[in-house]
Amino acid sequence: MSRVDDGLPIADLLDERRQLLAMARWLLGGDRDAESAVHECYRRWYELSDDERERIGTPRSWLAGVVGDLCLSRLALPDRDGGLSGADYGPEGDPAGLRLSALDSLTPAQRAALVLDDVLGTTRETDVPGTTRETVADVRRRPDTDRTSPAEGAERAVPGRPARSSSARQHDVMAHAVRRACAEEDEALLASLLAPDATAVFDGGGKVRALVGPVHGDAQVARTVLRLLARHPRTTLDTHSVNGRTGLVVRYEQQVAAVISLDVADHHVVQVWVVLNPDKLRSFNPGRP
Repeated sequence: MSRVDDGLPIADLLDERRQLLAMARWLLGGDRDAESAVHECYRRWYELSDDERERIGTPRSWLAGVVGDLCLSRLALPDRDGGLSGADYGPEGDPAGLRLSALDSLTPAQRAALVLDDVLGTTRETDVPGTTRETVADVRRRPDTDRTSPAEGAERAVPGRPARSSSARQHDVMAHAVRRACAEEDEALLASLLAPDATAVFDGGGKVRALVGPVHGDAQVARTVLRLLARHPRTTLDTHSVNGRTGLVVRYEQQVAAVISLDVADHHVVQVWVVLNPDKLRSFNPGRP
């Protein structure tokens, strides 16, 4: 299966989005403008065909180039020429207009590299072929009694799930088995818990670089889900009440990064619903922007 179809680990998805937002925020000066630019960038990514996405060797660099061009275009708008506010100044106190004139002669790739290397202070290891992100710690499993605290609320809802046909007890047993298989990165065990025609759907809402289409088949769903939940020092995996049944909650650096709900029938998981859209996860992340 191709690299694009395999998807990315949650840690990479969130780090990518954070870097793009940081770059846009530095260039534009405001959170709302930065969010708008990054959202437009991902929209353009999803407008590409599968073949076009596959031909992009380093998607993060491509995305950074698009964000850079979007920001530079917005800085050049006439309504920004009538004076500069404090938000228009960079970390060195240079006006946005000066940044624009200095960057205007560079290619998109050079602009992206300049901002990523100078502003974000990163060598972008994950964009270099043959390198991998450091993953040295396990996805930690917490005791069942610790999975839902009063502070988190008794239950959270994620829209979009169809009705399920299993009993509550059967569903709970299957959810805990899926968590165990994911935490242990046991692909064979996870596949055995899935129906042969199981389907996984990934909802990124155009806000993160999630898989575009559904994944079908027990083996492929197991492989893709484990890829998403790849071990990382700051990633945890817990069971949690989701839509009235036991589901999985993935946290990255204490932020809920994904909610996974399951449809169970005939002692197998028939559908996996992965919500990565940060807008739909706001109830899990109160007080976070």
